[in-house]
Amino acid sequence: MVAEKEEDESVCKRLDEARKAKAAKGEYTGYGSPAFGQKSLDGKLVEDAAEQQIIELIRRHHKSGKSLQRIADWLNFHGYKTKRGQQWKKISVKRVLDRLYGKSTRVSGVIKMNTSEQSRGTGNPDSSTD
Repeated sequence: MVAEKEEDESVCKRLDEARKAKAAKGEYTGYGSPAFGQKSLDGKLVEDAAEQQIIELIRRHHKSGKSLQRIADWLNFHGYKTKRGQQWKKISVKRVLDRLYGKSTRVSGVIKMNTSEQSRGTGNPDSSTD
């Protein structure tokens, strides 16, 4: 029983160290789905161009003074969906804005790619945003 517990702890420690090493290299560690505006491509977090356009719409509406609920309503009216294909809610808009303005640390290690690189599925690792 004690040996099994020690083995479990050893495995957990190795997995944790491996995840930290991946994250330090800007690679996606697989905790949940990537944040809105990102996707995993070949083990790296990269910007999702379509979601980045929605983030820009959210940013512009927010800067113009619209409430979170009005932004969500506008997105829903125009057929925009969340990452999981759901209707927008004010909390979803708030989370996007929090990441955008640095109130959340979830966005890290994202590689920016131009549209032609995304369509080919390649990225330039030298263009990291960190």
